[in-house]
Amino acid sequence: MPLKSSPSPASDTPVPSIKPPHTVWELINDYAYPSKLKVYMVLDARRLKDNVNVCIKRISKVTKEVTIAQYLASNQDSRNHCTPVWDDFRDPDLPDVSYMVMPVLRDFNDPEFGARGEVVDFVTQMLEGMTFMHSQGVAHSDLTAVNIMMDARPILPRGWHFSAPRSAPNGYGNLKPFARIDHPVRYYIINFDNAVRFLPGQSSIVKGLGGRDSDPPELATTHIPFDHFKLDVFTLGNVFLKELKNKYLSLDFLDGLLTMMMTRDYRKRTTAQAALDYWVKVRDSIPVASARWPLRKPEESVGEAVVNTFTAAREGVHNLRYLFEHDKRKWDTL
Repeated sequence: MPLKSSPSPASDTPVPSIKPPHTVWELINDYAYPSKLKVYMVLDARRLKDNVNVCIKRISKVTKEVTIAQYLASNQDSRNHCTPVWDDFRDPDLPDVSYMVMPVLRDFNDPEFGARGEVVDFVTQMLEGMTFMHSQGVAHSDLTAVNIMMDARPILPRGWHFSAPRSAPNGYGNLKPFARIDHPVRYYIINFDNAVRFLPGQSSIVKGLGGRDSDPPELATTHIPFDHFKLDVFTLGNVFLKELKNKYLSLDFLDGLLTMMMTRDYRKRTTAQAALDYWVKVRDSIPVASARWPLRKPEESVGEAVVNTFTAAREGVHNLRYLFEHDKRKWDTL
């Protein structure tokens, strides 16, 4: 449910019905102005009606982030992996600043992936999310690792500290996350400040600066137009390469997908839908029994690998078919 606003006792200006923790509220009051030392772009708060923790992002009206994010979030398609938007409100003192209220999410790779099936699930969800986004005419233009997060409630049901995500909610004590192979999470695409929405029939080949990833060949020159949808395909492929293939062994099933997604000439590069269609065929060829196989890094010893593989085999494949039948998954809604 969206956050509701209520009139302030001192004026007619609506105020959001959320109550940020005291220290964080001080941060936004003290530092959200140009004359101060630092601008805090993201903070946590608590929704009054149900005591749910939320995330509030400071948005410049120069961008179309709120409009695009709300447009994508309004679609209930199961393939939609764009972050939900629960509310937005204007800054009462800064006309060019507004705030967007979203669920509290966590970096997609914290904790790290632990089993082969977790990689399969992540790749599937992200390809679905990109395909959905493109079907709505939106190119993210910065689809990099920092803009991919997860709803970590299944693996961290007690939560975590917003500013110190490796600590318990009270700021003390270590986290003990569950394995996502047994407690699957949902991944989300965030930050649409660089996104472009194309109208039906409008060419997606336009000039642009791209995002954080400088590897796409089309970004080597800034004055030549490029396909923003194909840019997303490359940068997501780069996430799969750097965060999965280069970090863990025995993920050769990603090779064909990476070749398609990271073709240097964007004109010959695959589309999001074609990449997803190809991946579904690859996914269907991966034995379900391998889902629990522990991921092994290059520095891991052979002895460790043998022990881990034996443990995975002993635990079996109970309830793991969801990883390979993703369209049948049921999620808790945010």
